[in-house]
Order: sequence, then structure tokens, then C-alpha cells
Amino acid sequence: MHSLEDRDFIGYGPKTPDPQWPNNAKLAISFVVNYEEGGENTILNGDPASEIYLTETPGGQPKQGLRDISTETMFEYGSRAGVWRIMRLFDQKGFKFTCYAVGKAVECHPEVIREMSQRGHEIASHNYRWIDYQKLSEQEQREHVQKCVKAIVQAHGKAPVGWYTGRIGDNSRRIVWEEYKKMGLPLLYDCDAYNDDLPYWVHVNGEGHLIIPYTLDQNDMKFSVAPGFGGPDAYFSYLKNCVDILLEEGREGSPKMLSIGLHCRLVGKPGRAAALKQFLEYIAGFGNEIWVCTRQEIALHWRSKFPFESQ
Repeated sequence: MHSLEDRDFIGYGPKTPDPQWPNNAKLAISFVVNYEEGGENTILNGDPASEIYLTETPGGQPKQGLRDISTETMFEYGSRAGVWRIMRLFDQKGFKFTCYAVGKAVECHPEVIREMSQRGHEIASHNYRWIDYQKLSEQEQREHVQKCVKAIVQAHGKAPVGWYTGRIGDNSRRIVWEEYKKMGLPLLYDCDAYNDDLPYWVHVNGEGHLIIPYTLDQNDMKFSVAPGFGGPDAYFSYLKNCVDILLEEGREGSPKMLSIGLHCRLVGKPGRAAALKQFLEYIAGFGNEIWVCTRQEIALHWRSKFPFESQ
């Protein structure tokens, strides 16, 4: 058991625990739909420059003090068209995902979050803005936690029980944890880590806090960063390889978890959505061997099977 400030290079070691997934599944797959459109850098949000990250034109320079209309409309594609295409694909297979919802994006288009919730998907938090939180003061970060929770509650009536900031600062996890305590809300997990194939516990302010690691490789963001996916076939092939390897490990007695990150403005485009559809069809063929679940379901399962033990 490690505290928040420690680095842990050991993890579970060569013998990972059996997560005892439901129905004796050999692999748990958690899809995450990042809903960020409207929360990115723009002078309309009071930022000094325009957004340059995860667009169709990587490698550009931010426009200081100016709007970048092209980039703004690239983001808008996600909320206008891409998100609905993604939801339709998941509806076709009856799979549920977790949405990392940026509070400002929720304020711009709350109907998306209400619709996701009504279809049975989990709404988690992606903080209030889609920005680098290392640059914000502690007080600003606390205000953003409160504003994000408020936006999500107003959209669909429930506070998020899971959290992912993304570009975190040294104190971001502790701040989120403390603000949840102040609000009297349960924080079942956060995902600001990329260091394991299974959940694990850490100490925050002397108490147990569950981490469900996320991913930046099984993630459509790599269509917009180098080295990345050259096209939909490479994307499908990479995801398929992950499933094949992890299923083999699970059948040998060491089941794991696979996180897959999606963005409405990226995989929501038709050419990439075709690869997502192909992948959903592929994993559906494994039946109960694969548990497609939300991150809240993983958190509740892990807390039940592996409750926090103070050490």
C-alpha cells in the first residue's frame, strides 16, 4: 500500500490477484467516452490562446488572444454528430460505457448527458475544464471540482462517483478527494493513472482510495498524436491484439481489465466509427468470457471482493 506521494514500481508483481469478474469472465473491458466539446482552450472561456490538442491538424501553434474557428468547429463535430453515432453503435450491441464529462462541456449541451444517462451509461467527471491543471492554484482547482459536480447534477440529477482530470497537478487527487468529503458525496474511484491492468488502493489523507487505471494507448487520441494510428485498420488491429493477449492471460488464470478511450470528435467520424463497430462486433463474439462494464461497476466489484485494508 502506497501513499499518494509515493511512486510504486512494483505493483502486484508476477502473480496478479484473480479479480473474480462476474460470470467467471476472463477479461473486463471498460469503454470510456470523453465528452470535452466546449471545455477546451479558447478565449471564449477566458483562456489566453486557442486549443491545439487532439484535433485533425496536430502540430499547430496556439493563437494567442485569438479564436481558432477551425479548431472550434472540429470540437463541435463531436457534440453535434460524433457523440450520437457512438451511442448508436453501443445501443446496437447493448454495451454500456462510462462518460468522462467535462463540466463546461456539459453546460454547453446538457441534453447529451441526460440522453447517455437515460440509456444506462455512467456519467463520471472529467473535471470542469479540458486544460492542464498544473497551472491552476489550489483554490481554482477546488472551485472547478464544485462547478463540475454541479453541472453534472443539473444535467441528469446524479453526482459523479468517479473522477478523471487528465492533466493533473501534484495536489489534484487530494483536492478532489477533499472536496467530495466537504460535499458529503461518495467518490468510489479515480482514474488518473496509467500504471496497471487492474485496480488498486492508495492512501489519501490516511484513508483508502481506489484507483482504476486509464489508458493512453488503447485510445483514439492516437489518431492525433505521433506515433499514432495511421488509419482505422491499425486502430482495430491494436485493440484486437490487446483483447487476444489479455484473454489468453485470463484463460491461464490471470484475468485483467482493458480500458479503451474514445473521443466524440475523433472516433465519432464515420471512417473511424467503422473500426469501432468492427471491434464491438469482435468482442461480442466471446460471450461471457468478456465482461463489458462501466467503471462504476468495476469499482463496486473491486470494493466488494478486495476491500481496503489499512496497513
